[in-house]
Amino acid sequence: MQGKKYYQEKLFNRFQLSERVPETNFYRRLKEALDLDFLYPMTKVYYGSSGQKSIDPIVFFKLCLVGYLENVTSDRKLVDHCSLRLDILYFLGYDIDEELPWHSTISRTRQLFPEAVFEEVFTKVFGMCVEKGMVSGHTQAIDSAPVKANASMDSLELKVPEEELGEYLKRVRQMSSMDREVPFRKSKGNRADNEQRGITASQKELDAIASRNRKWAKDQDQRPGAGNKGSKYTSNKTHYSPTDPDARISVKPGKARKLNYLSQLTVDTANHVITDIKAYHADGKDNQQLPDIVDRVQRRLWKEGLLWENCVADTGYSSGENYALLEQKGLKSFIPPHGTYKGGPENFIYDQNEDHYVCPQGKVIPFTKEFLDGRTQTRKKEYRARKHVCVGCPIRSSCLGRSAQEKKFSVTYYREEYQRNIERVNSPQGRYMKGKRQSTVEPVFGTLTQFMGLRKINTLGLAQANKAMQLSAIAYNIKKYLKFTGKRTKSGAGSIVLNNCMENVLHKSICFLFGTIKMSGNTFV
Repeated sequence: MQGKKYYQEKLFNRFQLSERVPETNFYRRLKEALDLDFLYPMTKVYYGSSGQKSIDPIVFFKLCLVGYLENVTSDRKLVDHCSLRLDILYFLGYDIDEELPWHSTISRTRQLFPEAVFEEVFTKVFGMCVEKGMVSGHTQAIDSAPVKANASMDSLELKVPEEELGEYLKRVRQMSSMDREVPFRKSKGNRADNEQRGITASQKELDAIASRNRKWAKDQDQRPGAGNKGSKYTSNKTHYSPTDPDARISVKPGKARKLNYLSQLTVDTANHVITDIKAYHADGKDNQQLPDIVDRVQRRLWKEGLLWENCVADTGYSSGENYALLEQKGLKSFIPPHGTYKGGPENFIYDQNEDHYVCPQGKVIPFTKEFLDGRTQTRKKEYRARKHVCVGCPIRSSCLGRSAQEKKFSVTYYREEYQRNIERVNSPQGRYMKGKRQSTVEPVFGTLTQFMGLRKINTLGLAQANKAMQLSAIAYNIKKYLKFTGKRTKSGAGSIVLNNCMENVLHKSICFLFGTIKMSGNTFV
């Protein structure tokens, strides 16, 4: 007989979330595994003693984690999404007839708590991973990636003094037809301080920017579709974002120039657990930020009783200062050097004991002085031969050039550290570490940006961007933790297999014993 379902809402009913959420549900398992009670005494100082009660700090963090686990970056959409999911309501501790916090409350609470609170939650989850044996500690892979800031390139403003800079740019900039068609969008307010608005570029740097503008205008006018839409060449030296002053202009090869933050990520190679993440200004270099990264990671691993041995990173982190720093901390660096590093002129032989070079003609080029490079601010050593040494040399013209009278060149102060690192990188272990880095930290970045809400920073300021990256990393580690522990849940199958194996071993032992007694002619009682 055909059935037909009629629906009529009941005035009273009996309903329990705990009965409707399965035992194997992700959020039910997460509710049992994650203990955030330490947040109550830690965040109490950020509230007053009177007035309306705020959102529970544990509920706030759980809501934020759900947003990154579900890849929902809007607070308004997050509240709507959670209200439709029974398992998420159970995880948050809300019943079906309870209203979730207002979306603006989440935003205000995120600004209320400092970065230290978010980092403490990250450390708590990281400690859970260490307890389960997910982190080895001995090898850490480091990489960086730009994350789009919540600011538009159209709202950029020139740095002051506006009168001098405006006249200068009018004189040197070669505006393309596409630039003139792009409308200028004024920001609603200027959040930048006086230091950010002031121009600090030298005349030489401004001339270089003018040269880039001319080349940029020529290239943009010649590309297909240049008459439709485009943008002019901009630099952090001459422009800033009034909407988000901490955002910086940066670009990757083949991609458009955007206002970004730089995310520095460290991953343990054992089970791809994130050991550290932090937001930096996008105009900084990776090798400048490595010392801060190493200090934080080593401190966190030391607190968990783990020993760090190998530091693996790409060429962007290469510098003599970094190689020396890692050796001082007892770490082995596997960081390929820049292609410009040669360790001295070609075909020149270095004598380490005497600290001089020998040219192809057998002449000695001695060490003269140590100095600080004005452009890169790195320590270097100068080697210089006397004028009479190069007089009459058969290769003088090719070695010195047209005007030079004596051979002079500079080499990094950390040449020995470079050579030891190059030897490690080119070894079989170094080639293994390169593949390990490519298969470890790079996929983690892809997961964070595509599936963990880190495609774009929706907040303003470096501190708020750091909180977003911390939450994304916490969500990633939690997912890794539950997957790792789920594989090792006792189901009873292992004990059954073990019992069968023991029975087989016992049976074979008895048969062997009976056979031995029978062959010896003895009677077994």
